[in-house]
Amino acid sequence: MVSIITNENEFVFEILGSHKFWAFENTIKVPKNKVVKAYQNPNEFTFWIGWKMPGTQVPWVITAGTYIKKVKRNFWDVCNKKNAIIVELTDSYYHKLIIEVENPELVMQQLNAK
Repeated sequence: MVSIITNENEFVFEILGSHKFWAFENTIKVPKNKVVKAYQNPNEFTFWIGWKMPGTQVPWVITAGTYIKKVKRNFWDVCNKKNAIIVELTDSYYHKLIIEVENPELVMQQLNAK
């Protein structure tokens, strides 16, 4: 699961608990102007999400880490797809952050308001 902290100019995505180990990442900092949109789309959860670079995937349990699909780098940290959101970025290290959050509606509102 991921917690989001808002600073004046950036969003800090903090990976929580043991997910740090599975995702090979602690925090991801993204300037607010690099967030294109945040949304939910079950069609993003396909069988093949990309090449692990590094990452962890245990089917029906967890998908975490960096995955490359169609020459684009995405970050995943999802156990429960129902609470997952997609944060599309521009001119960033990651193309998308596909993350599980506690309150998807509230977080999407926060990210889209910038």
